[in-house]
Amino acid sequence: MTLQRLPDAVLRPLSDISAFSSTAARLSAVIRLGVFVHGEQLPPERELAVRLGVSRVNLREAIAVLREAGMVQTRRGRGGGTTVVYAGSPTEPLDPDELRRDRSLLYDALDFRRVVEPGAAYLAATRQLSADQGGWLIDFEEQVRAAGTPQAHRIADSRLHLAVATLSGSPMLIEAVVRVQACLDGLLSRIPLVAADVEQSHQAHRAVIAAILASDPLAARTEMERLCDGTAELVQTLLA
Repeated sequence: MTLQRLPDAVLRPLSDISAFSSTAARLSAVIRLGVFVHGEQLPPERELAVRLGVSRVNLREAIAVLREAGMVQTRRGRGGGTTVVYAGSPTEPLDPDELRRDRSLLYDALDFRRVVEPGAAYLAATRQLSADQGGWLIDFEEQVRAAGTPQAHRIADSRLHLAVATLSGSPMLIEAVVRVQACLDGLLSRIPLVAADVEQSHQAHRAVIAAILASDPLAARTEMERLCDGTAELVQTLLA
C-alpha cells in the first residue's frame, strides 16, 4: 500500500452529482472532520471538481455556501484560492430534549459506527503497512493527545478515525466512516470533556493503533469495538 493523504482518500466522486447541496455537504463534512484544517487551502477548483465528479458551477455554488457559513475564505487572482478558516464548532450546552428528539437517528448512527469502524480497523491490520504509514497513524494519535481545546480535540479525534479508515484501503469503508463521523460530529463536539473519559479514550486509541501495527486484525477490531461502545454508553447516559 502507498501512503495516502486524507484528502486523496476522502475526496471521491459523489453519488448525487445533480445537486450542489451534495457537494456543499461533503465539503462541509471534510472541513468539520479536519481533512482540511484551519489555514489550509482547498485544492484548485478544477482539481476539486474532478475529484468530486461535479461541475465547476456546482462546486462554486457549494463553496459560496461555505463562505456564507464562515468556514472558508476565497481570494481571487494570481496566488489566490479558497482557504479554510473553520477552527472547530463552538462548545454549546447539550439540550437533553433535543437529543431525545433525535434518539432514533443517534442510535442508528452509533450502531452503524460499531459495524464500520471496527471493520476498518480489522482491514487496516491485515494490510502490509510501510514505516511511513505506521508513523502517520502514530502522529495522528499524538495530535489527539496534544489537542488543547475541546474543538481541537474533536477535530484531531475524527482525523485519527479517518486515518484508520484510509489505511483499510477500502474506498467504500472510507465513505462509510466519513458519513458516520459527519453524522455524529455535532453531538460529539458538544459532549463535555471529562479528564477520566479523555484518558480512557487515549488508551483506547493507543490499543487500536498497537493492534494495527502488530498486524493483529482480531485485536484491532475488538479494541475499536470497545472504543465505539464507550462512546455509545456515554450517549445513552446523556439520553437517560
